[in-house]
Amino acid sequence: MAPISIRAVLISESVDPRCRAILEENGIRVTEKTSMKKDELIAEIKDYDGLVVRSATKVTADVINAANNLKIIGRAGTGVDNVDVDAATKKGIIVMNTPSGNTISAAELTCALLMSLSRNVPQAAMSMKQGNWDRKKFMGAELFGKVLGIVGLGRIGKEVASRMQSFGMKTIGYDPITPPEVSASWGVEQMSLEQLWPQCDYITVHTPLMPSTVGLLNDETFAKCKKGVKVVNCARGGIIDEAALLRALESGQCGGAGLDVFVEEPPKDRSLVDHPNVISCPHLGASTKEAQARCGEDIALQIVDMVKGKKLVGAVNAQVLASTFSQESHQLIKLGEAVGAVLRSCSASKKPFSRVEIATKGDCMESCTGYMTSAVLVGLLSQDSGCCLNFINVLNLAKDTGIMVNQAHYVSDGAAEGVCKVELVADGCSFKASGSVQGGVPVLLELSDSVFRQPVALTGNLLFFKASASPQLLSSVAGLLAAEGVQIQSFSAPADGTGDLWFCVGVSSLLRDLSALKPLVKDAAQLSI
Repeated sequence: MAPISIRAVLISESVDPRCRAILEENGIRVTEKTSMKKDELIAEIKDYDGLVVRSATKVTADVINAANNLKIIGRAGTGVDNVDVDAATKKGIIVMNTPSGNTISAAELTCALLMSLSRNVPQAAMSMKQGNWDRKKFMGAELFGKVLGIVGLGRIGKEVASRMQSFGMKTIGYDPITPPEVSASWGVEQMSLEQLWPQCDYITVHTPLMPSTVGLLNDETFAKCKKGVKVVNCARGGIIDEAALLRALESGQCGGAGLDVFVEEPPKDRSLVDHPNVISCPHLGASTKEAQARCGEDIALQIVDMVKGKKLVGAVNAQVLASTFSQESHQLIKLGEAVGAVLRSCSASKKPFSRVEIATKGDCMESCTGYMTSAVLVGLLSQDSGCCLNFINVLNLAKDTGIMVNQAHYVSDGAAEGVCKVELVADGCSFKASGSVQGGVPVLLELSDSVFRQPVALTGNLLFFKASASPQLLSSVAGLLAAEGVQIQSFSAPADGTGDLWFCVGVSSLLRDLSALKPLVKDAAQLSI
């Protein structure tokens, strides 16, 4: 992937000073404006290529649509639920977070809440401040020998498990992604949620907030738990149904809750906060000096690495870009975009496109099918999209416009180079092209059954025309081009000389009007690459 130009970044919340320092050290202009209202952010954002936020700034579709130059939104922390990722993706904007920056801090707070729930530490401390000495009221329970259910076994869940195992807790868990053998290696037995609920003395959740996790703990699931189960949420408000939690607390089905996050922050409904069996914090999971320093530094370094074309870390909507930072990938991307552009030009009269088949062949192409698909689509759709098309939004655009995209990879049949083959179906007609990289240069090998005797270098000004081969064809075309002040720089003819076939001429400049070729050819197209 070609390096992305980031010249100016807006930081809209308080982040560690190292964030600004790292960006400025690498030639990026930084402006810090905190506590902006939505209208102020909309007015301000248009001047920036990058935006760095924590959790308070709501990067809505309105903000994103006002950001004409924005290329990246960096979240200094985990989770991106304060960013409209779909709107950013449609506009081709990378959304990035720092997935490991606050792992330790969030895990430690979870453990602190688990311990506080077991020994009523905050309630006892408050009672002491009120002048009381009430030992019986705050009778607790040991963690030793108890069962801790961990829902979500990513980075934070893993760290919680290792710490609570030190207290002699048995750790069980659920995660739809982490393989059971992996979690077993750090002492967590995986099982289904239906198996997990009845076993737990304590439950802690560490999942993202998404449709499948909203209300994960609700009336139905609380009823399946042990009476008096204690729960902790340091992840995202809404994973535990707050109304159901309150009912479980009132009935005694839930013996206590440690909450660092809420559906509404700060919560206007104080029912949970004021409940005597609830320990609550104002979203402190990442609020340590170490986590803030780490997150601020990480997001700046990730942006700088991306700008310099080194690597891409933490992108939540642009995973396809992660493997596009090698020199080999740059050449293959140029090939894909060029093949797509050739097919776009040669099928211009047959739109709309209905299906695109993209196949890679050869060992060297095995790992690049994903970004080759995006590259071909960028070349194919770039002039018709009406927006800034790139690898981030091109698949969405193809889907939204009704284009079916299929991709496949085939093993090598002994050919020296990897080959990319594309078939485009438009208006009932099929157009095909194949190309490869030879000597570091993208070349076109075939165009709609016309296999070129000499591969076409996909660079410069190219004129394609379809005609029956004849001894006079080249001289006639050359004469017409000369009359238009256009010089021939290269010529590629098909190996098979029968029927209507495609030819390619490299020219000094594009023709002002392709219709001048009509008396000589059946079809014609031109483009600059």
